[in-house]
Amino acid sequence: MRFLRFLSFEKPYLFIHAISFFTVAFIFLMDPYTDWEWRTFFYALFLNLLILCGFLLYRYYQNIQAVKNRHNEDHVSVSLEGYELQKLMEEMERMHIQHLNEVQEKQNEHYDFIVSWFHEIKTPISVLRLMSQTEIDPKSFREEVEKIEHYVDQALYYAKLDNFSQDYEIKNCHVERIIKELVKGHSKTFISKKIRIQLALQPMAVQTDPKWLQFILNQLMTNSLKYTEENGEISISTKETSEEKQLIIRDNGIGIESKDLPRIFNRGFTGNNGRLYTKSTGMGLYLAQELSNKLGHYITCQSEVNSYTEFIIHFPTNYDPYLHIRNHNHEKINHQ
Repeated sequence: MRFLRFLSFEKPYLFIHAISFFTVAFIFLMDPYTDWEWRTFFYALFLNLLILCGFLLYRYYQNIQAVKNRHNEDHVSVSLEGYELQKLMEEMERMHIQHLNEVQEKQNEHYDFIVSWFHEIKTPISVLRLMSQTEIDPKSFREEVEKIEHYVDQALYYAKLDNFSQDYEIKNCHVERIIKELVKGHSKTFISKKIRIQLALQPMAVQTDPKWLQFILNQLMTNSLKYTEENGEISISTKETSEEKQLIIRDNGIGIESKDLPRIFNRGFTGNNGRLYTKSTGMGLYLAQELSNKLGHYITCQSEVNSYTEFIIHFPTNYDPYLHIRNHNHEKINHQ
């Protein structure tokens, strides 16, 4: 059965062999100067068939060996088609392994975040439980509730990262309005820590999703408030050039060490500040940068220990988020 299937793939060889033999025979038959001998013809036909059978047996042996050794790295294909299919399968296998590694890495990231998240949220919950057994301080109660809300927001936005294209609404947003709402939301923290706020906002409209941008700004503001000591100062300003628009958040807090600065946007990175001054999941700045990139923005940071930290959100003026997201969805559909 296998040999018959093999012969069905060898039809071109059979046809060319038969055509070649009978073409030569026909030439000799039509040549008036050559004596035609049927005995010689059948003898040549027999030799031709014998050579053909030997060739087919050799080809069959080659194919059987190729099938048996198809998983070996030194496997040699018996045809160009087989060679191309082998390269295609190797490429598909590499892509499959890469995809599995990405899935595994993503699962590990989710696991690490969930473990860290549960560990961090247990602290304010435990504090609230203790407060319920004693006299409740409204200020402390509010602070612990705000911590829980902050961690819950981080978890929700982290869960939405992979499905970002299904939950966005790009529109022209007035940055100064979002900033004023943000400062108002953190007003109690500003008052309790006696931190001054300086606003130097010029009317500036950017194309973005206001909900996601507000979350990004909230992460940066929370970070500044966390590492700015009492009686400190936070300034927020805007700047516009021919190439981009900038939103700048600067504080005079504890600053970031130069060795930590290149990694502050890495997932789960807390750095020296996160270990010494306050507990941190290391997800706030990571989420801010990831969401900014998805919206076509990006964040940079400059800092000096015990002097200042400055976050800049860059809004490129030559970037069209509508076109970017539409192309991203189109590529995703084609890939599926």
